[in-house]
Amino acid sequence: MNTRRIMQAGCLLLLAAMPGGHARAAAPARTNWAVARVGEQVFAFYGLGAGKTRLAIAHDVHAYDIDSGHWRKAGDIPVARGRLGSVAVTVGGRVYLFGGYSVAANGAETTTPGVLRFDPATDRFAGETTMPVPVDDTVALPWRDRWIVLVSGWHDDGNVRAVQLYDTRTKHWSRGTPWPGPPVFGHAGGLVGDSMIVCDGVTATKGADGRHRFAISNACWRGELDPRAVGRIRWSALPAHPGPPLYRAGAVGVRRTDGAASIVFAGGSARPYNYDGIGYDGLPAAPSPNVVSYDLRCNAWTEHRPLPRAGMDYRGMIAAHGRLMLFGGMRAGQAVSGEVIRFDLPAVDCRRAPG
Repeated sequence: MNTRRIMQAGCLLLLAAMPGGHARAAAPARTNWAVARVGEQVFAFYGLGAGKTRLAIAHDVHAYDIDSGHWRKAGDIPVARGRLGSVAVTVGGRVYLFGGYSVAANGAETTTPGVLRFDPATDRFAGETTMPVPVDDTVALPWRDRWIVLVSGWHDDGNVRAVQLYDTRTKHWSRGTPWPGPPVFGHAGGLVGDSMIVCDGVTATKGADGRHRFAISNACWRGELDPRAVGRIRWSALPAHPGPPLYRAGAVGVRRTDGAASIVFAGGSARPYNYDGIGYDGLPAAPSPNVVSYDLRCNAWTEHRPLPRAGMDYRGMIAAHGRLMLFGGMRAGQAVSGEVIRFDLPAVDCRRAPG
């Protein structure tokens, strides 16, 4: 790998998802949305409302039109309780909605094993499968418009090293080469071609008193998937990305018209926190404005101009028409937002990377 390179670049724009006319619905203020793109629409599932209590955990889905900026409610998710820490992935024109966790009246958090399939043509859900190892706050990535790769994550009472691959055609699961580092939750990642980059998140170890100790991780890994042997992954450690490690950042893999490919990370928080935005150490978490990318051709990190407004608590990022989008999230003071942040990612010149 080349030496990490840091470049200051970028042009970013914040667009508020505000009601503007009789045809435009207002976006609900939501954080922890699981988001996925199908065509010219982005679908946002579950999420936490402004109250930030278990009663504010939603179980509906909203659709955002990329061109017009209009929102509409697409229906309710057929589950008894809302969930957090879920993730949505588009394969073959349908959205697969994985797990997440529910919160009981006594505060107990339970990882849900089920996977739902959403048809954007009808706005209807169907039961798809269950995860062999149920996880929430995982990274889920679409591969070759057929498989979905789940990397590490939290299961009920601890993190798991499991890498799980789901074949949407055969509806079968495969085990992948396990996560090579300490297992994490709330990490972020993206995939282009057969290459994925996964970074950061939170480790959890139990002390002598039986209580978890949470710590932010700055580990980044590159995984090369093998289409000739599904489940075989060649992992290699990368340098930490520029800036502090992050929890619940948005991330996505993007391929540009010139053939260059990058995995982009934006927002998040340097302090691990519970779903209300308060850190496990009792201090409030602050959102990050950081935007970084790893270029797969240059084998180098780039630090870009920061977001115009810091945000955290994302469950994905959307790429469309050469731009990137973050949906909802928390702003300063743990304020739950309904805004959409759109920004551009400038081209990276490998010739300027140190050798």
